[in-house]
Amino acid sequence: MQRAVCIVSPGNLASNPRVLKEADALHGAGYDVTAIVCNYNAALRPADDEIEAATPWKVIRVPRSADEGLTARAATALAKGLSAIGVKVPVGIAARSARTPVSALLRRAREVKADLYIAHYVAALPAAAEAARRHGALLGFDAEDFHSGEGTGSADDAFRMRMIGIVEDAILPDCAHLTAAAPLIGKAYASRYGIAEPVSVLNVFPLSMAPAVPKTRGGGTALRAYWFSQTIGPDRGLQAFIQAMAQTTAPVTLDIRGSNRWGHGDALLALAASLGIGDRVKLLPMAPPGEMVRLAADYDIGLSLETDVSENRRICLTNKIFTYLLAGLPVIMSDTPAQKLLAADLWRAARLCSLSDPAGLARTLDTLASPPILAESAETAWRLGRERYNWDREQDVLLQSVAAAFARRETAR
Repeated sequence: MQRAVCIVSPGNLASNPRVLKEADALHGAGYDVTAIVCNYNAALRPADDEIEAATPWKVIRVPRSADEGLTARAATALAKGLSAIGVKVPVGIAARSARTPVSALLRRAREVKADLYIAHYVAALPAAAEAARRHGALLGFDAEDFHSGEGTGSADDAFRMRMIGIVEDAILPDCAHLTAAAPLIGKAYASRYGIAEPVSVLNVFPLSMAPAVPKTRGGGTALRAYWFSQTIGPDRGLQAFIQAMAQTTAPVTLDIRGSNRWGHGDALLALAASLGIGDRVKLLPMAPPGEMVRLAADYDIGLSLETDVSENRRICLTNKIFTYLLAGLPVIMSDTPAQKLLAADLWRAARLCSLSDPAGLARTLDTLASPPILAESAETAWRLGRERYNWDREQDVLLQSVAAAFARRETAR
């Protein structure tokens, strides 16, 4: 009998490659897969349409609820009022206090009968948990980040983290299948909630995305650095890198890809201009997730400059790192605990740096600008991307976790 898996996520299809990879892997392993996702970001809808047309599994796209904002404001007021008098905030109120599609996802998830429901992000947890209870199914959660550790210390963030903690604490102990995007994220969840440590499933990508042959590195007149994200933010370590660029002996250029909707990219361009290197820093538009590896392959080095702005940023491993490796690029990583741990396994393909030491980073860049050193580092990155850090291998970890959850249920019967 074919088992059914329902994946629930509050993001658009095109904004969450991890959902796509999970659905593809489960479908390929013989599961009947349905993905319930949101249809909120109008800019991503054409990409969503293309993805849905090509997927062999079912997609349900949930539109924005007209009363979502009103519900969130009412839930926030109620949650703050209950907290002020020492009354425990109910899970449903805590979940709805963020402006997330909790109710919309809940309505659709109830309608889909499955044997396992896997939630992505905290907004999907109540929907997946309710559907699992209704249909007597298993519950799972994929922690792409340490969500209750994403706060940056502001009063609003502190309240939001408390509400996320209420949801996680109430639901995660019921999960039979738990995965996390980095080892330290899994350890953080296990420590905070006293649950079994989630299995690490890294944010790697299929070998089919990789270039057919490695590109020659360091053949130009400058060392070409690359950074990408959906949005160019203020706390991504790029200021320190630009300061380091101004101190190198070898010429270094930087291309930054992502949405500049908040103007942070303009601030980086202004910083570069003030340091006399304005002609060496460039902003690039967003591109489809499926193009990220190919686009990265044109550069010499990739940047993963996480800061300590939150607990989550200290312990996460972003998809940037594994995009660069699959493209054959060595990676410069800030010395967060998670990246330090990974760097030990990447050997010559990684260089750690301190964002508080632009001069030291400049020396690292000058070292990598040496063609023999860059070529050796790139060769190591290329090999690691093909032998270890790719979805063709990593998906087995996911499938084993799902199979183990079903096996435990059968044993318990």
